[in-house]
Amino acid sequence: MPIINFTNPISIVVAVVLFVLVLYLGRELKKSLVVGIMLFLFIALLVGHTIEFITIANTSEVVYKAITTSATYDLVFIFLSFISYLWVDDIEVKAGKKKSIDNGLEWFWNKV
Repeated sequence: MPIINFTNPISIVVAVVLFVLVLYLGRELKKSLVVGIMLFLFIALLVGHTIEFITIANTSEVVYKAITTSATYDLVFIFLSFISYLWVDDIEVKAGKKKSIDNGLEWFWNKV
């Protein structure tokens, strides 16, 4: 079975609650590093699931499905963490009166 099994609904709820709490903490502290750490933890979890998928030679259908489902949830959390990182980084730049090299979220609002 995977390191962290996202086929269990309680694991998903715990991950979402932790994600929201870390996002709130990063927003209140105005530090993108807090959300960045969460992003790298989800990337490390995806790497762990990938290594587990590769190294297990004879997997049953249940284990195969659990690992692929967990990897899919990892990718979703990575996407959400990355968008959150850009958002909190923008808050940090505006609060610190720093000059931003690139506004990473600007492409969401630009009209083509």
